[in-house]
Amino acid sequence: MDSSLDQLFASANSIILGKSHQIKLAICCLFAKGHLLIEDIPGVGKTTLAHTLAKLFGMQYQRIQFTSDILPADIIGGSIFDKESNQFTFHHGPLFNQMVLADEINRSTPKAQSALLEAMEENQVTVEGKTYILPQPFFVIATQNPAHQIGTFPIPESQLDRFLMRIELGYPDRQAERELLMGQLRHRLIDDLQQQINPQQLAEIQHAVSKIYASSALLDYIQAIIDFTRQSGEYQYGLSPRAGLALLQAAKAWAYMQQRDAVIPEDVQAVLAPVAGHRIRSGQTDSAAIVAPILEQIEID
Repeated sequence: MDSSLDQLFASANSIILGKSHQIKLAICCLFAKGHLLIEDIPGVGKTTLAHTLAKLFGMQYQRIQFTSDILPADIIGGSIFDKESNQFTFHHGPLFNQMVLADEINRSTPKAQSALLEAMEENQVTVEGKTYILPQPFFVIATQNPAHQIGTFPIPESQLDRFLMRIELGYPDRQAERELLMGQLRHRLIDDLQQQINPQQLAEIQHAVSKIYASSALLDYIQAIIDFTRQSGEYQYGLSPRAGLALLQAAKAWAYMQQRDAVIPEDVQAVLAPVAGHRIRSGQTDSAAIVAPILEQIEID
């Protein structure tokens, strides 16, 4: 890993203590031009992680607090009548930023959640028949509370599929928590962070990731994984073609972060749980447990 990425991870780890692997997955998701879903209980650092990444990448950042009464227009924006010009003018909503934090997305109704669908898939929104292009790069981080908590609405599968990865932060270990208790509030430390990579450099990284080589044998391995999810009987339904593309793109980004110019099976395995865990259903709820049969039964040729 080159020095710029080393410094990037070091800076992020100085804010989000004891979660280096989750930080790498979040940055991998960004490098792969995907969107990230963080599922966990309140208070473990989900919002802090999003704000930290925005600062390190110098991206225009906006947090949207999702509630039960939020409307699509509160997210996208809407047309307002201008008396001076005697016509309606579209006013951009908070979605028109480079990094958008959709905080507690499952506290809103499916109607409000659906406002993100076109934006996440096509980097644009359509309002009253007119299309508006979103800023680039465009990265959505959504957080959701566990489904059993009061006031939550399930996220439809079509919405879940728009997220390249789903991760959990979890509780910090004892040492990290002691540092948290003895140190400053983390959001105050974010103000002192220095930008490590600018949006133009990020775009170059994302382009480089797309050029990472995947051999025919590597594609055979990914297809074996996809076929297993569809035919083994372990899951209610298997990975879709879009999910297969997501797995390949995330594996390319992971390979790039390891300074490799080609994907190897270990890269696929490293991102399998966060990419596939929210797309397939089994008797398990933990992503690692969900994909465990795949890792155990699919052999690497």
